[in-house]
Amino acid sequence: MTTIPEVTRAMQTVLTDVARQAGRESGFVQRQSKLDGAGLVQTLVFGFLANPQATWNELAQTAALCGIDITAQGLDERLGSTAAECLRLVLQAAVGTLVQADRVDLPVWQRFKGVYVQDSSTIALPAALTDVWAGCGGGHHPGDGAAAVKVQVPWELTTGQLSALQLQPGRIPDQKATPMLLGLPAGAVCLTDLGYFCLERLASQAATGVYWLTRLKARQRLTFDGQLRVLADWLPAQPGPTLERAVSLGVQPHLACRLLAMRVAPPVARQRRRQLRAEARRKGVTVSQERLRLADWEIFITNLSPEQLSLAEAWQLVHVRWQIEVLFKLWKSQGQVDAWRSAKPWRILCEVYAKLIGQLVQHWLILVSCWTVPDRSLVQAAQTIRKQALHLASRFSQSAGLAEALAIVQRCLQQVGRLNKRRAAPSTYQILAGLPARPALA
Repeated sequence: MTTIPEVTRAMQTVLTDVARQAGRESGFVQRQSKLDGAGLVQTLVFGFLANPQATWNELAQTAALCGIDITAQGLDERLGSTAAECLRLVLQAAVGTLVQADRVDLPVWQRFKGVYVQDSSTIALPAALTDVWAGCGGGHHPGDGAAAVKVQVPWELTTGQLSALQLQPGRIPDQKATPMLLGLPAGAVCLTDLGYFCLERLASQAATGVYWLTRLKARQRLTFDGQLRVLADWLPAQPGPTLERAVSLGVQPHLACRLLAMRVAPPVARQRRRQLRAEARRKGVTVSQERLRLADWEIFITNLSPEQLSLAEAWQLVHVRWQIEVLFKLWKSQGQVDAWRSAKPWRILCEVYAKLIGQLVQHWLILVSCWTVPDRSLVQAAQTIRKQALHLASRFSQSAGLAEALAIVQRCLQQVGRLNKRRAAPSTYQILAGLPARPALA
């Protein structure tokens, strides 16, 4: 587990030493200035962490807490392309700073050497930033969607560690993102959405002893009983509410796995078809008949055996992948990484980078303070950190003072509220707490 002294050193290294070097490398600092790279980064990170909609005057006050005398207008004038590059370099360094907690004490986690999820979230940007982060376009007005940055995040859920964070142009599909879930420890399990489906990656993970549970493409062909079958032609005719069987995917070589399917309620299937047709109309395409026929089913594949993970347990475990959606929702609703007050493109990009750095710092504090409490409220934890952000800024220059301030934050976070237990719609914590322990997977 990472400790308060270790987080203190990590924060000061990234937000001071690395930031100061980034200021020079980016060209933000070309001569002696009262606002160097470290001052820029600390001002924006703590200012926006305290108030995601901070005004220029509030940011200038945050700079004063960091020991920097600069006016609101002076700060505004410094946020150009070189400031954005400085912040990007610091964000890149912050991602490489690995912070983790002790494993959450849930019986189901004892089976795995790690539980990994990955997903992305897109932030739309002003069209003037197209050359920096190209979007997909396709909006209702000229320039809509022309620029966007996609944030790729792999997350290990037992210790909370964010093992990477990658920025890429919004137009790049998830399937073509740089593989981040390779090289995982044997006995780990990987949970991904359909956007990351790739037979080559699944085969590579299986060959190294990594397990996976993922959705299956509608047009994927599979082999069993010596015959090559089309899923959309075969599955709808199957009786019963659930189905599981051994199948092989691909042509050569075949990838052996279990097919898991559960029939959904008719109203759910009808709603899915409406959504598929609406999405197709929005994109100007025709929805495939395969996807329409399979709307009656939840379909997954896994290389975990029935003895390692039963069909019923698999349906519970798939809920875990949604935790990364909760993380992105926290970053956007609480951290407001996709909202700003300015209309200046470079100022906006500086704000996006600074807020992402702030969310990483916030995540470090949650891990070192309350991650091992499985029913902690991340929303309340974020609200607590936001209240303490300016206190951290005021103590940042001295290691002893920052460690003391972080210890106060830790004590506050250990008192945050817990998730309420729900009968009608149990939380992910409740679902996982109900799964039994089994021997660890080899």
